[in-house]
Amino acid sequence: MFAGEDLLRKTAAEMRWVRGKQIAMVLQDPMTSLNPALTIGTQVAEVVRLHQGLRGPSLRNRILEALRRLRIPAAEARLGHYPHQLSGGMRQRAMIAMALVFSPELVIMDEPTSALDVVAQRSLMLQIKELQRRIGFAAVFVTHDMSLVSHFSDRLAVMYAGQIVEVGATRSVFEDPKHPYTKGLMQSFPSISGPKERLVGIAGSPPDLLQPPAGCRFHPRCPSVMPRCRTEEPPFYEEPADLVRCHLYDR
Repeated sequence: MFAGEDLLRKTAAEMRWVRGKQIAMVLQDPMTSLNPALTIGTQVAEVVRLHQGLRGPSLRNRILEALRRLRIPAAEARLGHYPHQLSGGMRQRAMIAMALVFSPELVIMDEPTSALDVVAQRSLMLQIKELQRRIGFAAVFVTHDMSLVSHFSDRLAVMYAGQIVEVGATRSVFEDPKHPYTKGLMQSFPSISGPKERLVGIAGSPPDLLQPPAGCRFHPRCPSVMPRCRTEEPPFYEEPADLVRCHLYDR
């Protein structure tokens, strides 16, 4: 569901106008997402021509505006560069510029900082948050980076084996995780403050998603497993400021 409409009911032609203009995507690795045989300018221009039909100076100005919005230095020179001529951070900025060229309502970002060093990560995330305030789009970050989640997200959905198992305000989930998998995640990475604590891993291995376990998908690895967990798939239970998919919260 998006803006009250079921996207699965739209035709391919209708979805072409949703993608890019209303919902945009930033993929994980810009080196493989960008076409190595085309310049950055050509690839951004393709998106603008498809949706707006601009040509000539109007098209060039629109592309430059998109690149400058991401503070890409020497934007005019970058138009003629190929992806391999840019650093990892610049390639990722070019991808985000392409996604934001039409100021979409929603941007889905798949591990947008995984190829960057820590300093470049922070710089890029601060830019994204600033653009959110200026343009007003919502962002869905798909990431394994817990520090990124804790600093830059408002709400957090924890997923296991293709299902959301817990949803809540980020600070609430970090301070008081409910689902056994979320608790395991929080215990498996070190804190930079407070007393030293032994890290605890999550036992077992992730399931085969072609044949997921019956009942709760986490039950083969769960330290709090109950008999019903092996046969009954848990619904979402409402907790204060949280939704959690676990039979432990069945009142």
